[in-house]
Amino acid sequence: MRCADNMHNLEFHFKSDAIRRLRPNNPVSLSVSSRTDSGVHALSNSAHFDLQRMKDKPPFTEDVLVEALNYHLGTEQIRVTRAYRVPDNFHARYRAQSRTYIYRIALGFSHHSLLPLTDCELCWNLSNTELDVEAMREAAAMLVGTHDFSSFRAISTDTPFKSPVKTLDVVDIQPGSSFASAHFHREFSFWELKFQSRSFLYKQVRRMTGALVAVGQRRLSVPQLRDIMEARDSLIYPKHLAAPAHGLFLARVDYREEGEQVRQNRLSKAPTSQLSSNAEILFVSPWQEMYSRIDFASLRQ
Repeated sequence: MRCADNMHNLEFHFKSDAIRRLRPNNPVSLSVSSRTDSGVHALSNSAHFDLQRMKDKPPFTEDVLVEALNYHLGTEQIRVTRAYRVPDNFHARYRAQSRTYIYRIALGFSHHSLLPLTDCELCWNLSNTELDVEAMREAAAMLVGTHDFSSFRAISTDTPFKSPVKTLDVVDIQPGSSFASAHFHREFSFWELKFQSRSFLYKQVRRMTGALVAVGQRRLSVPQLRDIMEARDSLIYPKHLAAPAHGLFLARVDYREEGEQVRQNRLSKAPTSQLSSNAEILFVSPWQEMYSRIDFASLRQ
């Protein structure tokens, strides 16, 4: 099943299959930390839900909850990696302090079929053998800070209700690697574009990535990109410039709250079959009922 929004897809599989089979004693509402459009992956995402069991049954332990959810998810490309009990005022989406996205780019492959299987549909393959990375970094620096990003958002039904002003804390471009770099026999080049902010506009990361790549390919100049940004008009953004969804990963969601600190460390690069999430959590407030937060990874095909 393909949905217009990956969050709706995740809710469908968790609620209709996995959580329902735990036989909760209450209607379960699942809240996911981040909306992503169809085709975007999550190396580390978070969600929360309230789960009540029959009075004669104790709450699930965190380990049992993880195992049970993964068992009932079956062959879906979603894996729960951690579970926590959280206070009743916790909200996976609204309590998130920052979100980090990674966009993976592969260079020099004449056709996507030449990519290692572990990277197929998990990066944007460009036939270019090189990019002007210094120009891209100059353009990226222009995006950092608080700006009106109207030119970098796609039109959606909630566009009139959301402020286009966002603060980008990090826009960084660094060499990357294949998930199979230790075993693949060919030389290849990967780059990773990193974006960090408390929140993003609809398709903002994909549009920024496409514009930065166009600068690296010398199809756009840095001044031209500045003009696009200062126009503050989504219609001024060049058609067909946005990066495809399949190269984008939600890599990290950070929480820091009063009486509570949660930090999710970004995954080390590993083959997709070994994806896992490392997280540390400390709650000084007392645990209440079974208010559950889960961390999970998902690959969209």
